[in-house]
Amino acid sequence: MKKYWWKFLGAGLLIYSVIFGFLGDTPRREILNETIRMVYFHVPMWFGMMALMVSSLIYSVRYLRSGDIKYDIYASQYAAVSVVFGILGFCTGMLWGNFTWGDWLPKDPKIIAVEVGLLIYSAYFVLRGSFDDEQRRGRLSAIYNIFAFASFMPLVWILPRLTDSLHPGNGGNPAFGSDMDMNMRIVFLPAVLGWILIGNWISTLKIRLKLINKKINE
Repeated sequence: MKKYWWKFLGAGLLIYSVIFGFLGDTPRREILNETIRMVYFHVPMWFGMMALMVSSLIYSVRYLRSGDIKYDIYASQYAAVSVVFGILGFCTGMLWGNFTWGDWLPKDPKIIAVEVGLLIYSAYFVLRGSFDDEQRRGRLSAIYNIFAFASFMPLVWILPRLTDSLHPGNGGNPAFGSDMDMNMRIVFLPAVLGWILIGNWISTLKIRLKLINKKINE
């Protein structure tokens, strides 16, 4: 039981953030109104995505250093879940943007950068499917994964800040920190941790399944 405490914590935090995300009090801000509740879902999903991308990067480096194929499996499954989280975050962002900006996909530097970044990571899985030899696939995939991470972070988090952007926190547009009161913070922060833990849990389940299938095939 002690070994799995973080899984129960992640599930509990996610349930808590969903319930109070819909039912808790929020400040009334111009234009945002009730849509500010989306910050409990859209932003934590992206924090979870970033944490999983970092984990995938670490295991790609470990694979290149050791040649142990299990690290390639770890890296690929963390990357897979991170892309799913990224797509979920992108979709919730589209929904939020339609209410606040009046457009599902405005031509905004941040949104374009995210689309390109997710496509870069999606190509990682196309590359993996191009090779039958697991060691060759592992080496090339690990190198590409490092490239994808090094491209994604500046593309999504740095470049949009250098130009005008509708997205909060970019291009001189203030982030939501000033809009959050204590009632929001006690939901938002647990939501961030909850999504990170749940993402890690899903990744470990996929890793175990891949390792079991590998043993069966051998």
